Amino acid sequence: MTALPPTGPEGPEDPDAAAPLSDRDRAVLAVERQSWAGPGAKERAIREQLGISPTRYYQLLNALLDDRRALEADPVTVNRLRRVREARRGRR
Repeated sequence: MTALPPTGPEGPEDPDAAAPLSDRDRAVLAVERQSWAGPGAKERAIREQLGISPTRYYQLLNALLDDRRALEADPVTVNRLRRVREARRGRR
């Protein structure tokens, strides 16, 4: 007999618990793993490779940093970006 995840009135407490990262989420992490030469190169790659604006990219990336699945998929990148985010929050 297998244990079922806890449920509430809306269903599972973490609806994304069993769902893998989407292709777009994996692509966002892949872009972030790369190093970029020169200003504008990353923003151009975001538009060309992902087909989204840099603003939307950073919104998605920030949400991924809080997603357990992203941490499991790419712990080095996610932990590095979490440290950067916390350092920036500390300076505000």
